[in-house]
Parts: sequence; C-alpha cells; structure tokens
Amino acid sequence: MSDAQQQFEEATGSRLKILRQREGLTLDELAKASGVSRAMISRIERGEVSPTASLLARLCESLGLSLSHFFAPDSPASDPFVRHDDQRLWRDPVTGYLRRSVSPPGTASAVDIVEVEFPAGARVSFPPREESREMAQHVWLFEGRLNMVLPDKTYEMQSGDCLYMHIGDAFEFHNPSDKPARYAVILDRGRR
Repeated sequence: MSDAQQQFEEATGSRLKILRQREGLTLDELAKASGVSRAMISRIERGEVSPTASLLARLCESLGLSLSHFFAPDSPASDPFVRHDDQRLWRDPVTGYLRRSVSPPGTASAVDIVEVEFPAGARVSFPPREESREMAQHVWLFEGRLNMVLPDKTYEMQSGDCLYMHIGDAFEFHNPSDKPARYAVILDRGRR
C-alpha cells in the first residue's frame, strides 16, 4: 500500500470516528443502525481498511450524512466557489470508481453535486435504507453507458440521458460496456 493510500485510509477512519462520536453513538449502535459489523467499523476507524462505496454510504446514512458531507471539512464555507483542483476525490477500493465532490463544501445547500468516473464492467449496489427515504438524486450520464438497476425496472442509459430516482430503495450502478462511463449525481437530501 502506498503512503498516500495509507494516509487516506487513516483520514477516512479518523473522520468516521469523529462523526460517530459527535452523534453520541457507540460502535455497537452504529453497527446496528448501518448493518455494518462492529469489527469492520473498528477496522475502518483504525485505518486498517478502506470502505467500499456501498459500505461507506450505509455508514453515512446512519449518521444522517451524504457521502459529500462525509468528505467535506467541518469548517463553514468561507467561499461559495471551489476550484476543480481543490475538489475532494475518493476512489472505491473494490471497483476503482473515482468520486469527485463538485459542490463547494460547508454550504447550507441540501443539494450535493458529484462527478463519477466509473470503470468498464464496474458494478456498485446500494441496499435499501430507511434513513434515505426523503432523499432523491438525478443521475446524468456524460459519456459511456450505464445501467441503473432499480427494484422494478432497469434503465439502460446512454450519453446525455438523465434519471431521477428516490434512493431509499435498493439500487445498483452497472457499467455494461468495455469503456469507462462518466456521470454526475445531483443528490437532494430533502428536508432535515
């Protein structure tokens, strides 16, 4: 493992621990709320492993956060503008997908904008989460192909297509092609 990867895993673990403690949750309480084992949460907090996208999303939802807010600094926004080079990146350790938090961090907006580079053949599944019933997202495909698998229908998306969906139910992102896909997720966290 590279030094940069180790530093990232330690920072992710430290951030999770701070947010869990801020909510006054024990490891057991977060495990019960998220469906992620206590042992796994502990290993993440110690920087021993990097969580997958779906696992980190489950932890964030249990803490009442989006992934964008998980990676955002705690300090309030000092500027409503963020340069491309200053936008936070996160790479899923299993699929290799790259997630860029486009929205300026620390704003009062209930909307997060995320850009994703999704590798050929990649698949990421998100289980149903009661905590996300008020949340919705637009998935806007810029390049490539993307299948959005929802409980009652699969949408085969092509460049330029946009799908609006609630995210409390199970869903899956799948790139069925041999080329990367690039898309934006515009997440509306709804009423809080």
